[in-house]
Amino acid sequence: MSHNTPSYIKRLTEVFVSFLLLGFTSFGGPAAHLGYFNQEFIKLRKWASEAQYAQWLALSQIVPGPGSSQVGFALGYHRAGLAGGIAAFIGFTLPSFVVMVLLAKFGMHWQDDVFFEGAVHALKLLAVVVVADACLSMWRSFCQTKTMGLVALSSAAFIVFLPSSLASLLVLLTAAIIGLLKPSAQSSIGESLPKVKFGWLMLALAVIVFVLSFAFDSGLSGLFANFYQAGALVFGGGHVVLPMLSAFVADKVPEFSLLIGYATAQAVPGPMFTMASFLGASATPQGENIWLWAGVATLAVFASGLLLMLGVQNVWQSLSSNRRFRSIVVSLNAAVVGILIAALYHPIATSSLVSGWDLIIVVLGFVWLKSKRPSIFWLIAFFITIGLARVLI
Repeated sequence: MSHNTPSYIKRLTEVFVSFLLLGFTSFGGPAAHLGYFNQEFIKLRKWASEAQYAQWLALSQIVPGPGSSQVGFALGYHRAGLAGGIAAFIGFTLPSFVVMVLLAKFGMHWQDDVFFEGAVHALKLLAVVVVADACLSMWRSFCQTKTMGLVALSSAAFIVFLPSSLASLLVLLTAAIIGLLKPSAQSSIGESLPKVKFGWLMLALAVIVFVLSFAFDSGLSGLFANFYQAGALVFGGGHVVLPMLSAFVADKVPEFSLLIGYATAQAVPGPMFTMASFLGASATPQGENIWLWAGVATLAVFASGLLLMLGVQNVWQSLSSNRRFRSIVVSLNAAVVGILIAALYHPIATSSLVSGWDLIIVVLGFVWLKSKRPSIFWLIAFFITIGLARVLI
């Protein structure tokens, strides 16, 4: 399809607007984002199959970088090519990028507003509903045998009771070994992933930039180099990358500001990796453009993960013809379900359900979602209305 046709432009616009809306409202961290994507793009819009989505999830857990942004980037690419992937990334990242830069520039005055706090708390409850639905849906699809069910539950238990920065990676490694040694009867991974044009070029570019980044250590190029290295080396998502990024600018940003940025990155919607936006803005030298420095830091921390996500996809697809590899993927999918279940418990539910009323609202929202399958817009409107009403009562 030509990239200048009205139908393609419509697709591209749809990708950007859809991800922009989620960028404004996706509270709850990476696991919640994956639930939102599953609800909006797989179940409602049918942009891809459940099996394809599961493969992107598994791939994002293996490849270093921001997992939910990588899945969103892959969805955008699948829907509208490379421009679609970029549109998905910009739409999903832009709201939190702007918030984090404004925070670095003007402070946290907006956080004292009770109506804002009420709306944020309500959206955290929505995150519980959406992730619970994603866990149930993915359990039905990828835990059809007792072995895979055990892999999922064991993975969840390990992460909950033995939390660490490497817990998810250890769980995935164990699941891969189980899949290799005990081939699953459920060995089909379903529909193939789309072939990525210039996939090898993207993979090579990710590696070349990583190697070259060690040649720069000061100024704007040094900022890009440091943040690119952090994005390329981090496994485990935003909670792991935040302290790593903070260490790069510790000599330029006061500790108090680092703590503010760290807390806010976990509170705003969208990807937690936009902590880089705050740090880039905070580290801007006197007289330099704060938006430029924040933009370079943000692009740097995301770039490696996004390039690797598409660069590795063709390799992943080539290996899918191997029976043992398919078995490994099935086991990895079950482990990813376990990771989502663990995230549903903590930090999503533990930080959101603070009263009996919260639990009632979540149950009602879950029943509505399962029975009527409303669009994400109506879900957001419902929960924000509930949150504001509770402030007024």
